[in-house]
Amino acid sequence: MKAFILAAGKGTRMRPLTKNTPKPLLPVAGKPILQHNIDMLEDLVDEVVVLTGWYAKKIKQELSSDKIDITYARQERLLGTADAISKARKHIHDDFLCMNGDIIIQKSTLDDFYEYFKNSEGSVMGMVEVDDPKSYGVIEKDGEQVLNIIEKPSDPPTNLINAGIYGFTTDIFDAIDKTEKSSRGEFEITDSMKFLMDKKRLNGFTLEKDSWMELSRPWDLLSVNERLLGRPEQEEKRSGEIQEGVHLEGWVSIEEGAVVKKGSYIVGPVFIGKDSDIGPNCFIRPHTHIGENCKVGNAVEVKNCIIMDGSKVPHHSYVGDSVIGRNCNFGSGTKVANLRLDGKNISVIHRGEKIDTGRRKLGVIMGDNVKTGINSMINTGTIIGSDALIGPGAIADGEIGEGSRIK
Repeated sequence: MKAFILAAGKGTRMRPLTKNTPKPLLPVAGKPILQHNIDMLEDLVDEVVVLTGWYAKKIKQELSSDKIDITYARQERLLGTADAISKARKHIHDDFLCMNGDIIIQKSTLDDFYEYFKNSEGSVMGMVEVDDPKSYGVIEKDGEQVLNIIEKPSDPPTNLINAGIYGFTTDIFDAIDKTEKSSRGEFEITDSMKFLMDKKRLNGFTLEKDSWMELSRPWDLLSVNERLLGRPEQEEKRSGEIQEGVHLEGWVSIEEGAVVKKGSYIVGPVFIGKDSDIGPNCFIRPHTHIGENCKVGNAVEVKNCIIMDGSKVPHHSYVGDSVIGRNCNFGSGTKVANLRLDGKNISVIHRGEKIDTGRRKLGVIMGDNVKTGINSMINTGTIIGSDALIGPGAIADGEIGEGSRIK
């Protein structure tokens, strides 16, 4: 059996993190989102076909597997999920697994879904219950049989949604051929599946809520990183140099070429990427992912963060509950606030829309190549676009556009 993964989109809801990086390559728990799925599929399928579009070359350069073949299809124009899945036709000629590239499913649940599909007659849709289903395809069912799929209803009849994982027979391609554009101007796979339901029974497999992780907005990276980092199945490496006087507690993985200098105090789970420079005398707290060629320097405290490749927090700074893009640089004394004084959930202004993140703690979402001056301050829930400059002593707050200068 083969698997088909949809990874062609532009990931606009993940901006500013996706300005220079395709969403499937954003890092979480030590590797790109898409690599997690490929690794979990290795003992289930013979080949993974990845549908690319936006930054296709980068995706091809980053993904790898020692156990199965990875091949690529391409979607030139983003015309919806049915159009995307139709691109599998040239590569797949039998039953296949299909999944969105922005979800991660717990390995044991993925295995159970695979077994259920193998033993089913016809196609299968993955389903999961969520608290607010209004922005999803909502499912009505009778037992295991799917009766109806309603796309983004204003008054959802259930809290059961399309989880973005499917087991398809090749009948799906004939159904896609009959599918017309929706009111959104796209070819929707849920419309195609209704054609399947007219001919054959469509079964639904209900995933445990805690086993399904969706990465839709930038702060979702933190939630998934918290859940995945340091899992029992995740290998802990100590390949880098660890100097005398370093304290390591719990799961701390240190990749080749990284140096952890004396006086560093690290409480896992923490991932430190290749060739990164850590310390001396820094404090790294749990659920922190530090990418390749990064710097966390003297008198710096980092807590529950994702710091991407090439970014540097050299000295006397605090960064908590934040996602830092690539090649950023923090001036000495930069402080990131991550908790409101009243302790309420943190709302952000993201692409002009005010959104409750559902998080009590959230610092900054920072795009690539951002620089902060000495003693600058960043308020809770601030989103900073790529190439922005935050001047010495300045206060950054709200949504700051690409290339902005804050004095």
